[in-house]
Amino acid sequence: MRLFDQAGYTFIEWRRSAYVFSVAVISSGIIGMLYNTFAIGSWQNYGVDFTGGSLIQVQFHEPITAAELREALGGSQAPPITRFGEDDEFVIRASLGAGEDDAIRSQVEGQLASAMGDGMFDVVRTEMVGPKIGGELQQKASLAILFSFMLTLVYLAIRFELRFGMAAVIATIHDLLVTLGFLALFRIEIALPTVAAILTIVGYSLNDTIVVFDRVRENLNARGGRRMDPIVLLNRSINETLPRTVLTSSTTLAVLFALLFVGGAVIRDFTLVLILGVVVGTYSSIFVASPALLEIQNRLGDKSSRRGKDKNRAAVTG
Repeated sequence: MRLFDQAGYTFIEWRRSAYVFSVAVISSGIIGMLYNTFAIGSWQNYGVDFTGGSLIQVQFHEPITAAELREALGGSQAPPITRFGEDDEFVIRASLGAGEDDAIRSQVEGQLASAMGDGMFDVVRTEMVGPKIGGELQQKASLAILFSFMLTLVYLAIRFELRFGMAAVIATIHDLLVTLGFLALFRIEIALPTVAAILTIVGYSLNDTIVVFDRVRENLNARGGRRMDPIVLLNRSINETLPRTVLTSSTTLAVLFALLFVGGAVIRDFTLVLILGVVVGTYSSIFVASPALLEIQNRLGDKSSRRGKDKNRAAVTG
């Protein structure tokens, strides 16, 4: 990554444009959530794992593809389908809105018999996921994300300073809001793998932010670092970690795009969420976390040190 050896980009000076961009993206997501609330009765498109429904495991007498099975069950309107073990076995997730357990099974069997013929498959098992269990999963998923924020704040407050932890949490909340807005706008179904992707995004974003903040701390503790202009120090730290940031993001995205194109429809939503998370996490570590650290320092930092920095700036400009 010699391309960024002498990088000297003024990222912090672009922070106001980044604020406008982030507010516009998050606002679009919130509008999408509100629209979904009136259109489908929920701010997100929750899957069977959260709303309740039936899990139907079907074994075919001859191997078929997931695309053929999806076409037999209605094409784009088909319920989520997951390969289970061999090439001839699948799990169909039908939402609770389609009817009761027996009615859902009869409907699926009728569609498969009509498309492929009687005697071409066997229903191995049928399991019901009640709406109460789905509600508990929603609550636990929300608590998992909340606890991750709290632990992050405590960890960064101990390892660095409280202001670093506050800035990292702000950046992570930003990434979470952008991701949830993306899910709402495109009505991507939220299942347990999607929650796993969201938690992965939280971890990735925090990791990238901590790398930048670690360099900020090193430069701050270096000789003359405390007297350096905060904007100059932050820009220097971001540019010094830029090769690592670009290399990590690009290699991760390369793998995710490969999964997107060859992984099939089963993991498509999971992969899309991760791709968005890598892009947004990289963006937020530069344009959200670092400016947030600067704003927190300006408002909560030591006033006497700020006055000293103002005098230094005046002396330089004068």
